[in-house]
Amino acid sequence: MARVIETYLPRNRHYTVVDFGSRTTGKQTATHRDLLRDHDCQIVGVDVVDGKNVDVVMKKPYRLPLRSNSVDVVVSGQVFEHVPFFWASLLEIARVLRQHGHFLMTAPSRGHVHSSVDCWRYYPDGLRAMAAYARLELLEAYTDFPPVRRGARHDYKAIETPQHYWGDTVGVFRKPARYPGRRMALVREPVVWWANRTRDIAAIGPSGPSGDKCGGSFDIT
Repeated sequence: MARVIETYLPRNRHYTVVDFGSRTTGKQTATHRDLLRDHDCQIVGVDVVDGKNVDVVMKKPYRLPLRSNSVDVVVSGQVFEHVPFFWASLLEIARVLRQHGHFLMTAPSRGHVHSSVDCWRYYPDGLRAMAAYARLELLEAYTDFPPVRRGARHDYKAIETPQHYWGDTVGVFRKPARYPGRRMALVREPVVWWANRTRDIAAIGPSGPSGDKCGGSFDIT
């Protein structure tokens, strides 16, 4: 995230930034505010649960309480794997971005289940599908794959080592100048409405490997 901020956000202008899923828990201390410390920006942390590093609580988990075309940058780090219906959140992010606004995203490409709601892992083709669905431009899609063994195949056995067990995918999206806002509203509004009605996946079976139901009330962490 630090790299893409330096690459895509020059320091000669002011930014309105939304940190999507900003709440910190436990011993977590690092935030995106630290990465943007040297930028001229106004940062608003949003989350579905109130807590540390949260400025605005989302009353509905798939509705950002922000005006359309009002935000320069949305950052989301290690959040989208916890969003059951991430395509609804993506459409909302596209709505609030201004023309040429950026959505900077990191999410795991591999790793163990690490929350009561842990739904997805992401790869570059997944980010391409997201961009196509939301009518956003995809400027960068990169996955931290395991090292290549013998010049041909990824050495997935190496992921058991500390430096390779976890992998992330990084995506940089941009809202085009000629974004089809009215057409996308026809897609977005029923999708967001339905996602907000179907937000609890706790009662859906079968059980996960631990014997617990897969999920719980939707929580961005």
